[in-house]
Amino acid sequence: MPLVKINMLKGKSQEYKKTVFDCIHQSLITAFQIQDWDRFQRIEEFDKCNFEIPEGKTDNFMIIEFTVFPGRTKEQKKCLIETVTATLVEKLSIAPTDIFITIIEPPLENWGMGGIQK
Repeated sequence: MPLVKINMLKGKSQEYKKTVFDCIHQSLITAFQIQDWDRFQRIEEFDKCNFEIPEGKTDNFMIIEFTVFPGRTKEQKKCLIETVTATLVEKLSIAPTDIFITIIEPPLENWGMGGIQK
């Protein structure tokens, strides 16, 4: 059950954002073998004054945060990072340098679903 948060500048079309969601979801299926129904993604959009972009990046810059159950291997995480990047580059012509990914693994005791602690 990966939780995905995508931070980007405002102004992208609905089609663009749907493509981002689909690219990330397909990458999770490939790298982490999640089920197709397991889609917990959100996009947070920012005005330029509220989203500082590092020098050398474009307005396509995005930060993608994956919050996941612990236990994935280094190889699975590498596969996720590489697959997300390659897919976004292919489908949206985003420069690889405009994609910043982080994977966060809180311990299971910090997860609650349906009122039940994992």
